[in-house]
Amino acid sequence: MKNKKSEVELIELVENGKLLSPVLPEHVKNYLIDIDGTVCDDIPNEEPERMVTAYLYPDALETVNKWFDEGHVITFFTSRLEEHRDITEVWLKKNGFNYHGLLMGKPRGGNYHWIDNHIVRATRYEGKFTDLIEKSVNIQVFEE
Repeated sequence: MKNKKSEVELIELVENGKLLSPVLPEHVKNYLIDIDGTVCDDIPNEEPERMVTAYLYPDALETVNKWFDEGHVITFFTSRLEEHRDITEVWLKKNGFNYHGLLMGKPRGGNYHWIDNHIVRATRYEGKFTDLIEKSVNIQVFEE
């Protein structure tokens, strides 16, 4: 169940006559957003009965829906299990989130290191949801 789904047009890429994975237009971001502890109370999978009444972080709702309205892709990426999908979709809808997708089963434990052939930008949530700002930091990369 997606709320107010809008289609985003992908750009096809061709290299040496072969089709590559498509990309989003440069001005469109593909947000993968955690749920527990990021847009609401941090609730472990071991206590799913609490998921239905999780306290919403209002600034998260406002910011996520603003990004959606600006045409960005919103996908919730959560460590909740597939068996929690229905309760999660009900909670997202009840609280008014607009989004395109919901991915269940993200590995638990944090300390994520995402390796991809597309640009990946990681932003750690630390208690306040706002528009993103530019900041220089050190990152780990593959040796050239």
